[in-house]
Amino acid sequence: MYFRLFVLGCLALVTIPTYGQDTIRLPRLTQPIVLDGLSNEPAWDVVSPWIPVQYEPNNGESVTERTEFLVAYDDGYLYLALRGYDSDQNGIRANSLYRDRLSGDDHFEVILDTFNDNETAVLFNTTPAGNRTDSAIFNDASGGGIRTGGWINGSFNMFWDVATTVNEEGWFAEIRVPFTSLKFQDVDGTVTMGITLQRKIARKTERVVFPPVPSIANWAFLKPSLAQKIELEGIVPRKTLYVTPYALGGAGRNSVLDEAATSYNGINNRMEEIGLDIKYGLTNNITADLTINTDFAQAEADDQQVNLTRFSLFFPEKRQFFQERAGIFDFRTGGLSRLFHSRRIGLTDDFQQVPLIGGARIVGRMDKWDVGLLNIQSAEQGALPSENFGVFRARRQVFNPYSYAGAMVTSRAGNDGSYNIAYGLDGVFQLKENDFLTVQWAQTFDHEDSNVSNIDNGRLTAEVARRTRDGWGYNSLVAWAGKLYNPGIGFTQRNDFTLLNNSLSYTWLPPESSSLIWHTFGIFGDTFIRNDDRSVESAEIGPEWTFSQRSGAGGGLFAKVHYEDLVIPFTLDEGVVIPAGDYTFFNVGAEYGVSHTSLLQLQPEVEIGTFYDGWRGAVQVRPIWYVSKHFELTGSYQYNRIEFPDRDQNLNIHLARLRVGTALNTKLSVNTFVQYSSLGDIVSANIRFRYNFREGNDLWIVYNENLNTDRHRILPTLPVSGARTVLLKYTYTFQL
Repeated sequence: MYFRLFVLGCLALVTIPTYGQDTIRLPRLTQPIVLDGLSNEPAWDVVSPWIPVQYEPNNGESVTERTEFLVAYDDGYLYLALRGYDSDQNGIRANSLYRDRLSGDDHFEVILDTFNDNETAVLFNTTPAGNRTDSAIFNDASGGGIRTGGWINGSFNMFWDVATTVNEEGWFAEIRVPFTSLKFQDVDGTVTMGITLQRKIARKTERVVFPPVPSIANWAFLKPSLAQKIELEGIVPRKTLYVTPYALGGAGRNSVLDEAATSYNGINNRMEEIGLDIKYGLTNNITADLTINTDFAQAEADDQQVNLTRFSLFFPEKRQFFQERAGIFDFRTGGLSRLFHSRRIGLTDDFQQVPLIGGARIVGRMDKWDVGLLNIQSAEQGALPSENFGVFRARRQVFNPYSYAGAMVTSRAGNDGSYNIAYGLDGVFQLKENDFLTVQWAQTFDHEDSNVSNIDNGRLTAEVARRTRDGWGYNSLVAWAGKLYNPGIGFTQRNDFTLLNNSLSYTWLPPESSSLIWHTFGIFGDTFIRNDDRSVESAEIGPEWTFSQRSGAGGGLFAKVHYEDLVIPFTLDEGVVIPAGDYTFFNVGAEYGVSHTSLLQLQPEVEIGTFYDGWRGAVQVRPIWYVSKHFELTGSYQYNRIEFPDRDQNLNIHLARLRVGTALNTKLSVNTFVQYSSLGDIVSANIRFRYNFREGNDLWIVYNENLNTDRHRILPTLPVSGARTVLLKYTYTFQL
């Protein structure tokens, strides 16, 4: 069946015309650049400015504030400059000094498709305050969004420099990116890349872009496939070696139940670790990374979540070692499911850390192939065996510049004889300008069942979708998973089902006189069918209306009807159980967000309706306050009220998060992240002090604490603090 779908998809392919303009050959600099933001050295005189147009709010119109982009290169660096003239100097926004925060600021944004694959890219942002943000884009910015992390990796970091200046004429920026950070492929001495440059004028909610990008899809301005093609000549590959040792010291205290189970004892422990990360450019387009005694002390804590389902929650990866070119390892099999999820390495299912002895990764491009190889060895811990984790990924463009086919193999082997091996084949094919076919097949084997001919350990997905934000849009997905499908280092929420998922929508782009940039009405639904008896296990369907305003605000309304057939009961909280049976229930909801450029924002959401054999009401608010560029507050509060009157059961769930960002300058910052969950009766704090001497040279002080808010909910009485750690970590990068 899989191969039949594959062949049909291939036969449907047609030659697709590309967007954009003729390829631009970049000027090569022969004089030095002083990185001060002003782009006024004689070296820049040979560079012709690129003039952008509006992307939003009035697509294709001239910019309202004079803007010039300049791009050039020399033997070692790519240079990118913004001349952002402004008629209102006091209106220039620079709300934050904290790394990886845009905070509604004016900003200069660069998207670089370094391999010219129309699929992946690196993104650089800077603000008038010189704040830096970098991310990685994959899947051509399609299949999810910023909030869901469907195609963007905001935890990605790389080596680059920036300088900015604000004066009476406006604000100006220069970005310098070493070619040792940008992996690329040359053909006969010529390197072709894709580039998109943007300026955001925050107070006007105006985004200007070069090259002109049509408003054909959500986040179209971030799509590598719409970038301007550029050529660079004679870049000599440099095999740079980065060596980053670290030293870590700290102390902790854990509360452990004594053998008699009558009280908790505090156990003190000390931590003294050293480790090493090595990065080496094997070629100009292939990088090797080696890690020894891997540590992730500085990674931000996970967001706590409320689980009102019987399925596992999904948590994104935040650890830096797994970030570079992570899009190569992306193999999604529908929804949140994926063949490889790096969170399964070094973390148990209940989020306890497992020491990693070390590992290696090789990523890059070989001719027309994107390749990725990852191998990590974990240490033995308690009842957990030492395990080896391996991943190999390869894919290449086929038929046209916007289609690819690939394969993945994963392995997980323990020293106790346990193992899990999985493989997958996938392809994304452009059928028409905005219409894409995705097909995937995956199969898993382990020490309990290694029958290659048994398709019950497989998963098949086929999807046809239109990636557009103008007119009709649709998505139709069929997925099938066997009862034995179990990717050992992947993620899946359920097995033994057939899924039908469909949506149909229409998007309007109103005239400039309207307060709306776009608004969409759609109907969305999915059905999970049991494979054994073809009965419906879960289903939902309903309409949705979403909109975006020229002011930068946006929101939506939705209504859904749900059906759930529970074979066994499941527990929401202690004493609150959903009995087995079949249920039909519905809910309606609304959300609204004020302009993201406002210094004080409030983003409310409300939802109400029936819930199994009871009812549920939920409210959520996400306040943001940019007090100054040195101090910002970001929070969220979610409240769920659930009642089952016939069973005299109810549940009040509170979940609160508060992030406090403070920064003296772009090098010294403190990020405080405090969370409270009434389900766990716990308050957790994650406080991270960072002093960034220079890129690759950091001092971290990290404090973590878990406090019990209801100590008497069980016996013996819980301690005030469940766990506490204080860590100091120093890293220094040598470039050899």
